[in-house]
Amino acid sequence: MTERSSIAFTVYPDDCDAFGHLNQASFLALFERARWDAIARGPGMDVFTRNHVQPVVRKTTVEYYEQVFPGDRLYFSIELAQQGQTSFTLRQSARKEHGSRPVAEAELVFVCVDRDGKPHAVPDEITALFGGRPSRRTGVTQHLSVNGLATAVDASGDGVAVLLLHGFPLDRTMWRQVSGKLTGWRRIAPDLRGFGLTEAPESGYSIGAYADDLVALLDTLHIERAVVCGLSMGGYVAFDMVRRYSDRVRALILMNTRATPDNAEGRAKRDATLARVRRDGPTFLAAEMLPKLLAPATRQTMPDVVEHVRNMITNQVSDGVAGALAAMRDRPDSTLTLSGIDVPTLVMAGRDDQIVPAAESRTMAEGIPHAQFSVIPDAGHLTPMEQPVNVTRVVKEFLESLD
Repeated sequence: MTERSSIAFTVYPDDCDAFGHLNQASFLALFERARWDAIARGPGMDVFTRNHVQPVVRKTTVEYYEQVFPGDRLYFSIELAQQGQTSFTLRQSARKEHGSRPVAEAELVFVCVDRDGKPHAVPDEITALFGGRPSRRTGVTQHLSVNGLATAVDASGDGVAVLLLHGFPLDRTMWRQVSGKLTGWRRIAPDLRGFGLTEAPESGYSIGAYADDLVALLDTLHIERAVVCGLSMGGYVAFDMVRRYSDRVRALILMNTRATPDNAEGRAKRDATLARVRRDGPTFLAAEMLPKLLAPATRQTMPDVVEHVRNMITNQVSDGVAGALAAMRDRPDSTLTLSGIDVPTLVMAGRDDQIVPAAESRTMAEGIPHAQFSVIPDAGHLTPMEQPVNVTRVVKEFLESLD
């Protein structure tokens, strides 16, 4: 059995918060209740105890799409997304009665440990319950081995491949609104190493390592060339792909990014942030970065976007964030790369971007032969999340212009 869709709960008033809707903590509790209900119906709730093992949550990614209120009846599905020898990933979704799209989705990575805290094999009963083969449905998250790392990828559609590279410290889900509207193209949005549901090596790595991973991912997906679209840190990776793997880049989209390296002050700030992440974990980044990442209009009128960004940041792991900080600190100067870019290029900026001002993006675009430049109103540093309709329109026009 790969999916269980018969688990249903009615939302009661005491499940909801003071505003009368199901809040995030309660949603997580219902997801947990659905898992245990499935296990109780299957091998029994003592399955882990019988096997002298406990499942420990290593990472959780949750998305909320629609509010839920008392009296709503939710139907929960659970499917196996990935399984290793000692770990497994479950994908859960909740839908309202007669609803076609999820109101919330969650992916949870579990590691099985014994009484001494050492990794232990996943019980056979769990494999049999949720299915021995991970889901590979088109349009959902795939879990692939890329350069030896378990890598999460959102892949959907057909046609010319568009590789969507997220910024720091975010994950692939930042692209979902834009990706969902880019019908007619093959959209590929991976979690870069160390982010989202992709493994985080403990040793440090460079921007080049991200690029190497992406080329290996294209090989795995049998894609010769792709339109590479990178936002912020993703743009740094896109520059590296242009320098070292130009034959794999069909066109380039650079969003809210810069070609210049960190100066001495910037490197010192990276070092200070890295030290704090190592000491305290990355959770503090949400409070510090949110005012800079999003335009004032977004923060005031789009609470769902604010919460999505906050969740992405707080769900990251220290090794991944630290690795990215070091990689960005040590990234090469790409200003000399600009004049040599010989593929169609679109540069996009948010009018209210506090991190990479629109004027800087315009100057960068002027350094790239025949590059197009577009400014998105009412957007800060995360234009695809803040203005997905406008961003999709501009990107579509660019993609349609390609030979």
